[in-house]
Amino acid sequence: MRRARFRISTTKRRSSRPTGPRRRPSSSAPRGATRVVAFDHNLRNAARAATDAALRGPAKRIHNDYTPRSAAQRVRDILPDEADWLLAHRFAIVNLWRPIAPVLESPLALADGRTVSASDLVTTRLIYPDRTGETYSVLFNPAHRWTYFPNLRPEEALLIKCHDSAVDGRATLSIHGAFDDPTSPPDAPPRESIEVRTLVFWAPEHPADA
Repeated sequence: MRRARFRISTTKRRSSRPTGPRRRPSSSAPRGATRVVAFDHNLRNAARAATDAALRGPAKRIHNDYTPRSAAQRVRDILPDEADWLLAHRFAIVNLWRPIAPVLESPLALADGRTVSASDLVTTRLIYPDRTGETYSVLFNPAHRWTYFPNLRPEEALLIKCHDSAVDGRATLSIHGAFDDPTSPPDAPPRESIEVRTLVFWAPEHPADA
């Protein structure tokens, strides 16, 4: 997990769901990655979620968005013609999460990956009309150490690594979730946030494209 500050336009625009994956230039890719593909986004607003199917409320359950199996399947779903080559190299799924308005309630908390063990993770199936996904639910462990981000502003954002195929000892995921903060003002407006999911690849150029 990394915290970043961005210069973001505050011009209001009508949101529409992307029609397909988008590729970021390699010059803006993180830490040596060769390609980043944004493939999905979620808008969260608890006050409006009950009447607007395009919106969700804050996820107040500790979880991780992907398992190794579902992360690889997502690559196959999004980039089927390139998946075999891409999956033969390191890849990650990283969410960019930022508030639309200052966060005064339901802040996001993330656990230090060094305090999370494999035995804390419970594979959980998600059944959709067109596919079956997998996430990790999380068992309580007093060893977990948490960081949360109150009063996050729209010009700030969090990068949340939900999967990393690297096996060199680094953290491969970041369990996270929103929670009811007892220090929130009683009249705090419902949290509004957006998260963009991206596939991050370190694969070199395919020989056929060279």
